[in-house]
Parts: sequence; C-alpha cells; structure tokens
Amino acid sequence: MAVDAGAVTGALKRYFGFDAFRPLQEAIVADVLAGRDVFALLPTGGGKSLCYQLPALLTPGLTVVISPLIALMKDQVDALTTAGIPATYLNSSLEYDDVRERVDGLRRGAYRLLYVAPERLTIGSFAADLERWNVTRFAVDEAHCISEWGHDFRPDYRRIAELRERFPAIPFLAFTATATDRVRADIMERLALRDPAVHVGSFNRANLTYRVTRKRRGPEALVAWLNARPDDAGIVYVASRASADDLAARLAAAGIAALPYHAGLDAATRSRHQERFIRDQVRVICATVAFGMGIDKSNVRFVVHYDLPKSIEGYYQETGRAGRDGVPADCLLFFNHGDVAKFERFIAEKESEGERAVARAQLERMTRYAYSNDCRRRDLLAYFGETYSELNCGGCDNCLEPRPAVDATLDAQKLLSCIERIRRANGFGVGITHVIDVLLGAENEKIWRWNHERLTTYGIGKDRSRTAWRSLADELARLGLIAVDAAQYNTVSLTPGGRAALTERTPVIVRELPAAAEKGRKRAPSGAVDGPYDAGVFRALRDLRKELADERDVPAYVVFSDAVLRAMARELPRTPAQLRAISGVGEKKLADFGARFLDAIESARG
Repeated sequence: MAVDAGAVTGALKRYFGFDAFRPLQEAIVADVLAGRDVFALLPTGGGKSLCYQLPALLTPGLTVVISPLIALMKDQVDALTTAGIPATYLNSSLEYDDVRERVDGLRRGAYRLLYVAPERLTIGSFAADLERWNVTRFAVDEAHCISEWGHDFRPDYRRIAELRERFPAIPFLAFTATATDRVRADIMERLALRDPAVHVGSFNRANLTYRVTRKRRGPEALVAWLNARPDDAGIVYVASRASADDLAARLAAAGIAALPYHAGLDAATRSRHQERFIRDQVRVICATVAFGMGIDKSNVRFVVHYDLPKSIEGYYQETGRAGRDGVPADCLLFFNHGDVAKFERFIAEKESEGERAVARAQLERMTRYAYSNDCRRRDLLAYFGETYSELNCGGCDNCLEPRPAVDATLDAQKLLSCIERIRRANGFGVGITHVIDVLLGAENEKIWRWNHERLTTYGIGKDRSRTAWRSLADELARLGLIAVDAAQYNTVSLTPGGRAALTERTPVIVRELPAAAEKGRKRAPSGAVDGPYDAGVFRALRDLRKELADERDVPAYVVFSDAVLRAMARELPRTPAQLRAISGVGEKKLADFGARFLDAIESARG
C-alpha cells in the first residue's frame, strides 16, 4: 500500500527518535511498504531491525519476525515496548497463562510485531493461527542460518520454506549481516523469494579498530589491556570450553568481573551468565562461538579473540558484535603460530577430504590476515568482494602504527640452515622449539641424545632471544619458506622456496608482530560516530540509565544507547525540546525518562 513519505519520516522520529535514515534503510523500507520480497545484507549495527519495524507501524496487520535465539526475544520486545511500539513474542520460555494472554492479544489485533523462533513453525496449529491473525509480512532475521554454506546453519530454518508454500501471497523479507555470494544465492533460493529487491550494504564498520598482537604472556597481557579500559564491557572469544572457564577465573582473580559462556554449561547457567552481561552486571564474558549471534547489547566496546578464529567470515561476524551503537570500539586478536598448528591437528581428524580441504582454505585465509602487514580493513572487505580505496583506514594497527621493514636475511639463513642440517643429520624433522634450542646452544636431554651439540649451527643464535627466533620462524612460515606438518607432531621443514632462499641467499624482509597488546587510549577510526563530550556527565547518565533499567527489569541499552548518552553529554540539553532534538530520543522515551535525564545533566554540571 502507498504510504506518504511524510508519514514515514514522522514515524521514524516519533518512535525511534531519528531525523534521518542510515544507508540503504530508506530504500529497503520503501520496498517493504511496496509489498515486495526483499533480501537485505547490512553490517551488524547497520539498522536491519528498523527496516521491518517501521513498516509494521505504518501498515495494518501483523509482521511476523522469525529469529533464531529465544533468549533475545524478550529484550527485543522490551526495546520496542519502551519506544511505544506494540510487540510480543511466543516461545518455549513462557508459561501457559502467558501464552494464552498473548494469543488473545494476537486475535484482537493488539500487536504490530510478533517474534517467534523457527522451532515454533513445527507446531501443527501455529500456521493455522497465523491465517487468523492477519499477517502482513514475514521477516527472517539472521537469514544465513538457512544455508548449509553459511557459517551458522540451523536445520530448523528449513521449515520456513513451508510458510512460503502456505502463504504464497504474503511478502517475505530476509535479513543478514554477513553472507558470501554463494550464501546470498542460497538464501534467496531456499526462501523462494520472488523477484526480490536486493540491497547489499558496505561491510565496512568504520567505528571498529582492528589490531593483532603476539600471544605472549597471554592472560597477563589481556588483564593489562582490560585494565586500561575499566569502564568498557566486551566479549573475549576462546576456542574451547575449558579455556572459557579458565580465562574467566583468571580475570575474576585479577579483579575483573567476568563469567564463562559455552555449550558445556547447563541452559539455566548460560542464560544467567548472558543475562548478567547484557544487564551490565559483569563487564566481560569469556565465550566460545556458542555466544553472540543476535546479541542486541549495543554498548559492547570491545571484542577480543584470545584464540585464532576458524574463518574470516566467523571473525567478521564476531567482531561485528562490538560498537553496534556507532561509537568507537576495539577488536583485538591474539595470535601465534601455535594456534595454527592446533587447528591443523583438528583438520587432520576430519573424516571427509572435502571438509579437510575447506577447513584448510579457511585456516590459510585467516592466518594470512593475522600475519598481514597491509591494511586489515582493506583485507576484510576484499574477502567479501568489496574494494576499499583509502590508502590509510585510520582504524587498524598496520595503518595507525606501520612497522618498518627489517632485513632479516642473516638470521633467516641461520634458521633455515639449522632446520636443514637437523633433518640431514637425523633423517627426520623436529619441532621449531627444538630448532631454536639448537640455535641458542641449549643443554638438554634431546640435544645430547641426538648429538645436536655437534652441528655447526649449535649456539650460533645466542645473540637473539628465544622470542625473537620464534617470531622469525612465524614470519618465515608466513612467507612460505618453512612448512609445519601438523600430522607429524608439528615438525618443520624447508619448502622449495625456503631451500632456494638458503642456497641462493635470497634477501628476506620481515616485519615483526608488536611485542604486546596496545594498552593506550583508543583512537576513533575515521568515520566513527563520536566526538568530545563531558566524561563526568556521561558517567552520571550511565548510572541513571542503569537505575532506570533495573526499575523496569530491562537491559540498560533498552533505555538509551551509549551513543545517545554521549550526545547528551556533548550537547548538555537544558529543556525537553533540546533533549528531543538529540538523535535516538523518541516521544515515549522523552515522556518516560526526559525529566530525570535533564535533572541528572544539571546536577552533574554542578
């Protein structure tokens, strides 16, 4: 149905408090209002939800949102209700009386949006209920879950296709934050989208800063990094359940409020830990990839990968959970070649050669990113087929602090020669740790057993530290001069290129990884939505937000995002009209919270 443009912008301001759309939102909303099927790929924090929430307010009938995680539905509905938008959800967490009350409301047409999990589609009577509830459109959130080629495939999402068959005349909308070309095509085919309007936004998250640091003194380095940003909350991703438990305990022992999250915890514990993080009761969650999809917490100020992610796509998705409010946020990856060796062992255990080949390709691409000396933003965007033309992004370690090239030819010759001489002397390879022991002239049982003290390379590397040799070995692996065989206890050998470099004395130019995680004040990347503000006022407003959120039993970001609080602390409004002019302050929030925030601003200013 036709909707006047003034009504669209009026509703945008009234309910959401925004004077303008984000990129692509206006065009998507127009296509939704025109009754078209839509496929939309917008980055995390790009405002996907508004693209179906706003049309739901402007047209009669019910918008059904299919969302993968029932734990988040309450928060999503709380946020809508706080903004004055009639919405509800149905899932297995509700008691019978709650379900009956909500179903009665749906029959009366009391709601504009209904959130459901894909599992509910398997309930026999549900589709029949939908036929009676005047459904206007179906919106599929996290649509990549329908594709086996996606990084988070969920079989229950396949049942959505049955709705398309039962409701052939009703538009379907598919939204995702990350998908390769192959996954995009699969989503549109699986949902049988008809001549869909396709919108693909930029993958560039301008407010995120990407850094990679050597994983040395890991827990201590992480504690120091977290202590440098004591007011910030974030996620630390690890590779295993045991690591999540151990790291959370280490952080807690260092005085940092942290909890673990992984599939080995019972459902009640996982839910409690997630809830405490979302409600700002703990500031760090140490988690496996089981945590995070669809997390609406907008004030996640950092995402740390303590272990190497399995793929670039997963890494991008996980880092995207930082800075959803547009305020600058940090993404830090701890890395060493030992993580690569661990993954190679896991890959070798896979039964299918096809699976092994895909996993190796993903690992190689992720490793190349970690080792790269080029702009990390450009590298990430290139993976998704997007060109980044700026010479300096201003938001990654390689652009902010470029490391000068170092001629490491002499040391490389020593290391390559040592590897080759050990293999020739014994007829088998050894791990890089033993190679470094030989270079350093170490005295241990293996050295004596294999007579490696007799090698000409024994002790020729005493002028360098063990860490320096380890770093050089990682660089030579990145350059393709040495190979690590995970199937043979991570033994190292020279590649054809490494053998040629040794015999021909080819110059070897390297850049070492930074020795420690950056601890200083965060820099706002170019394009980040932020600016100077009164820090004291911001802290007072944040305390008030927490108080109001606790009163209403909702997450703090449901009241106002960090971006809105910073704008208040920057503009220092004195009147309701001035407060209303701040982006993100809608009519209902102004009525409910305006007086208390104005009082807090006045008190904090003294």
